[in-house]
Amino acid sequence: MTQPPAQQHQKPQWPDADWRDDEISLVDLAVILIRRWKAMAVIFVVVVALAVAFALMQTARYQYTSLYSVAEYTNTNGQRVGIESPASVVAKIQNLYLGPETRKLLEKNDLESLPFEVKTSNPSDTLLLQLSSEATQDNRKLVATLHQNVIDRLQEDQAELVEQRKASLERQLDSAKQALESAQQSSSPSAAELIANYYSRVSDLEGQLNELREGEITQHAVQSLEPKGSNKKLIVALGIVLGGMLAVMGAFMMHFSGIVCRSLRDHAE
Repeated sequence: MTQPPAQQHQKPQWPDADWRDDEISLVDLAVILIRRWKAMAVIFVVVVALAVAFALMQTARYQYTSLYSVAEYTNTNGQRVGIESPASVVAKIQNLYLGPETRKLLEKNDLESLPFEVKTSNPSDTLLLQLSSEATQDNRKLVATLHQNVIDRLQEDQAELVEQRKASLERQLDSAKQALESAQQSSSPSAAELIANYYSRVSDLEGQLNELREGEITQHAVQSLEPKGSNKKLIVALGIVLGGMLAVMGAFMMHFSGIVCRSLRDHAE
C-alpha cells in the first residue's frame, strides 16, 4: 500500500503577516525623528515665534471697580438695613439702568458696541453694590463714564425712597408726639403707662430719622493693580508645548508622505 508522500514542513502563514511587516519599532521612530530634525526645528521655531508674536499683541486688560453704598436706616431691632434690598437694587441696575445708559453712551461716542461689559453684584453680608468691568487703559474713560451714569440713576431713585421714608417717619413722629401730649394731659389711671410707651415710641422714631443715610459712592472705577485675562507667559509656554507636538507630528507626516510618493512612483513604473 503506497503511503502518501510526506508533507514537507511549511512555514505557517499568518493572516496578519502583511500588517506585521508594516510595524515600526521604536528604533525606526527615533531614526525618522533624527533624519527630519531640520524640518522639526523649522516647525518648532515657527510655532513658538507665532505664539510670542500673539502674546506681544495682547493688550493688557485691567478690572475697574466701582462701589456704591445703598441708602440705609436702623430698624426697630437696631440693625442697619437698606432702604431696599441689595438684590432689588442689582435687579434694577441690570434691567432698568444699564441698558438705557449704555445706548446713550454709544450714541454720544458714535460707537456700535462697547469693548467691555459691566457686571453688577452685591458682596455677601454687605450693603454695597459693585460694578466691575474688564477693559484696556484706553477705554478707562468710557468705563468710568458708564459706571458714573448708572450710579447717578441709582442715586436719584434711592433719594426718592429716602424722602418717602423720611416723610413717613416724620408723620409717625408727629402722631406719636400728639399722642404723648394727650397722655400727659390725661388724668386716666393708665396715663403713666401710656406716657412711657409714647415717649419710647418718640425716641425710637427720632433715632430712625437721625440714622437715615442716603446712598453714596465709596469707590469709582478704581483700576486693579495687576492685569486680568490672558497671561503672556502662559501663551508662550503653550506655544512651546504646541510647537514640540506639531514638530513631531510634522516629521511623521513628511515621512509618511515620502513613502506614499515612492509607492506611487513604483506602481507607475
